Amino acid sequence: MLVLRSVALFLLAALAEIGGAWLVWQGVREQRGLVWIGAGILALGAYGFVATLQPDAHFGRILAAYGGVFVAGSLAWGMVVDGFRPDRFDYLGAAVCLLGVGLIMYAPR
Repeated sequence: MLVLRSVALFLLAALAEIGGAWLVWQGVREQRGLVWIGAGILALGAYGFVATLQPDAHFGRILAAYGGVFVAGSLAWGMVVDGFRPDRFDYLGAAVCLLGVGLIMYAPR
């Protein structure tokens, strides 16, 4: 049950961070304005809070593992939201990152 909770929190954190960064990008680069930027800043703040809810007590471990989730999640976001088409090396890199997440967070200690 702890692993399921942890995975759900990683997914929620990814949605908040990647979505927040995308909103800021839209506000600045696509000139959509301060409302988009403000929403992005709020989402990025939510990401910081969600990360604290992970069951593991080690900040460094959680953030290191989240890096792998961020890589895979960013590619997925790009596919769904921006029409990005990853190549085989993008997929392979994301798989390696997610394997690293599994090792860092869920390997028996």
